[in-house]
Amino acid sequence: MKTRDQYRHVLENTLGIPFTEHNAVDVLVNGKEIFPAMLEAINNAERQIDFLTFVYWTGKAAQDFAHALAKKAEEGLKVRVILDCYGAAFMAEGLADLMTDAGVELKWFRPLSRWKVWKTDNRTHRKVLICDGEIGFTGGVGIAREWEGDARDPSEWRETHFRITGSAVSGLQAAFMENWVETEGYLPLQPDWQRDDREPLSENDDVMIQAVRTTASVRWSDIVMLYQTLIRIAQESIYITTAYFNPNRQMVQLLSEAVDRGVEVQIMMPGKYNDQRLARLAGEETFEELLEGGVKLWYYQKTMFHSKAIVIDRMVSCIGSANFNHRSMLKDDEINLVCINEALATELISNFEDDLEHAEAIDKSHWERRSFIKRSVEKIITLGRNQI
Repeated sequence: MKTRDQYRHVLENTLGIPFTEHNAVDVLVNGKEIFPAMLEAINNAERQIDFLTFVYWTGKAAQDFAHALAKKAEEGLKVRVILDCYGAAFMAEGLADLMTDAGVELKWFRPLSRWKVWKTDNRTHRKVLICDGEIGFTGGVGIAREWEGDARDPSEWRETHFRITGSAVSGLQAAFMENWVETEGYLPLQPDWQRDDREPLSENDDVMIQAVRTTASVRWSDIVMLYQTLIRIAQESIYITTAYFNPNRQMVQLLSEAVDRGVEVQIMMPGKYNDQRLARLAGEETFEELLEGGVKLWYYQKTMFHSKAIVIDRMVSCIGSANFNHRSMLKDDEINLVCINEALATELISNFEDDLEHAEAIDKSHWERRSFIKRSVEKIITLGRNQI
């Protein structure tokens, strides 16, 4: 297996983005852990809060975040919020006014009624919270009732989010600022405060992190290059969890080639409970080829599975907002963090193995016997694959 520095060298040379050192990453599983950690960071902030999300709907979490952000603005902190105009279209009435009346600088990303209609299909799918420039959060969580609880039943979604401390928080800040500049139209030259230089928190505070952000493009994005690189350099194992699985032909081929060279490849995605039926059908068209190539596919059956991560060789983890689908690779603004750390990779694989208790393997012989109608629907859906 490659050393930490070898993985770092390949990824830096391929993507042109340097790693930062002396970071710490905490894995937060389901809303029961995620929301209290995020709200604690907001409540403890002393200078500035930057918050960017795609989904902001209804429920206790939606109320809690609005009130917490409004309270900090009333205390005199600089609080900036960006909500995607499509993802937050069903936000509970009155919450936006609650925040703005308290002094929160709230901006809507790419309003749907605009003359640049070609941009309305390109959203910001990023999820970023930064408090005082010292602590950051990213991953897949949305601010809504669906994410509350502990994935105990179909009403509580299965999610993974991450708390980041260290220099890598600057990468999250850059993802926020890129969208802020578009909504606000200016870049402040004098920050209200400067992040303090910090020493490593402990001997275990040694996660190397590469921040990879991508925007909608007519060409393959850095997320595509990142995913291709991770698959190509894997030597022992690839674990993928994703809410929406819709790879292109090149990705399917790369995954099959990885198996050919002795790499164990496992992919978990939503099964029975799925909030995007068309996305599932588009991805299923690739299953036969993947199963033929030796890739192990799993449907998570307990509730909607919204977690996103890639782990290779029990060493390198890719976490953040991007799914393994066309929309994340081409259509939306995303932020992913590549982390080199054995302990983090081991924890994510352990979570994967725990999720297997609620997952169903997709059997190759059974899949090959699916009906002609099912095959036809898959083919029809793939005509619009680039939109999913």
